Amino acid sequence: MAQKRTPVVFVHGLWLHADSWGPWVDRFREAGYEPSAPGWPGDAATVEETRADPDAIAGHGIDDVVDHYAKAIADLGAKPIVIGHSFGGLIVERLLGDDLAAAGVAIDAAPIKGVLYLPPSALRVASIALRNPANKDRAVSLTQAQFRYGFGNALSEAESNELFDRWTIPSPGQPLFEAASANFASHSPAKVNTGNSTRGPLLLTAGGKDHTVPAAITRSTLKQYRHSSAVTDFKEFSDRGHSLAIDSRWPEVADHVLAWLKKHSL
Repeated sequence: MAQKRTPVVFVHGLWLHADSWGPWVDRFREAGYEPSAPGWPGDAATVEETRADPDAIAGHGIDDVVDHYAKAIADLGAKPIVIGHSFGGLIVERLLGDDLAAAGVAIDAAPIKGVLYLPPSALRVASIALRNPANKDRAVSLTQAQFRYGFGNALSEAESNELFDRWTIPSPGQPLFEAASANFASHSPAKVNTGNSTRGPLLLTAGGKDHTVPAAITRSTLKQYRHSSAVTDFKEFSDRGHSLAIDSRWPEVADHVLAWLKKHSL
C-alpha cells in the first residue's frame, strides 16, 4: 500500500492569483507532498477571469478568508502544512494558532495584531487602499508602477513587469483596513493566538529589501511569539523583495522551506 502523502495548502496574499503558486505545487509534489493552492473567496479559476469580475472579490475580510481555508482544510482528512505569502502568511498564522494545521510557513507575512511599528515603505504600499475609506468595500488593483515599488523593487524592471502582467489581480481592500486598525480593536481579525504552545512549528521569513513587509515587521512578529514554547523559527533573505515567492529565484526560498520541513520531520 502506498504511503499517504502529507497535504500542503498554499495561501496567496493580496494582488496575486493562486496560480502563482504553480511552481511551488510542482516542487512539493516532486518532494512527496500532496499540495494544493485554493484561491481566496471570490477568486475565479484564472487570472483573466478574476480580473474581469472584481466585484466578486470585494468585501471579503480576514475572517472570511480564514473560514474559507478552514473549510478547505476540513475536506483533507488530515492537518496540512500551510504556507502563505504576505496576507496569506497572516492567514497561515491564524490557522496554525487555531490548531488547524500541522505546521506553518509565513513568507513575508502581513503584520498581526501587536506589531506596532510600520516602516514608511509599508505605509506607502498600504495607502494604495487606505487613502480612500470607500475602498474597504471595494476590490483594489495595483498599477504597474505600484507593483514595481511594492513587489519588484529588487528585480529588473523587465522581470517586475512580466510578473505584474502574469499574476496580478484585484484584491479586497478590507483586510488592509482590518490590519491598519488591529491594535485599536480588541477583537481584531488580525489577532493571532501567538501564546499557543501546543501548535506545530512555524517558520517566519523576511526579505531584506521588501518594501511591503520590511524585515522589521517580521522581527516584531517573531517577538509576539515569545510566550509560546512551540517552535518559531526565522529566516531572512537579505537581498530579496516582496516578490521572493514568485520571481526567478523562488527555488531558493522553496528549497529552504523544504529543508526546514525535513529538519522537523514534517
